[in-house]
Amino acid sequence: MAKIIDDETMENVCILAKLSLSDEEKEKAKEDMQKMLDYVEKLDELDTENVEPLSHIFGDSNVFREDVVTNGDAKEEMLANAPKAKEYQYQVPKTIG
Repeated sequence: MAKIIDDETMENVCILAKLSLSDEEKEKAKEDMQKMLDYVEKLDELDTENVEPLSHIFGDSNVFREDVVTNGDAKEEMLANAPKAKEYQYQVPKTIG
């Protein structure tokens, strides 16, 4: 059996999660946490000797499109909307002393 969730552990969890639970809620949470730990312990029984590690469950590699420029160089058009521009850059007010 997995580690037993006791009152002290439950109190620490409540403090760390900043939860304010009633006694009934704490008991229910303890039961739920114990079930989770028991399930994880059960997973340890599986034989994973010849199982290859995965980074994710899908076998797809790169499914993204090629990065192709479609609008070309539109510096002038983009800077035309700027309140101020200088040397092909947006000019903004100084914010740090």
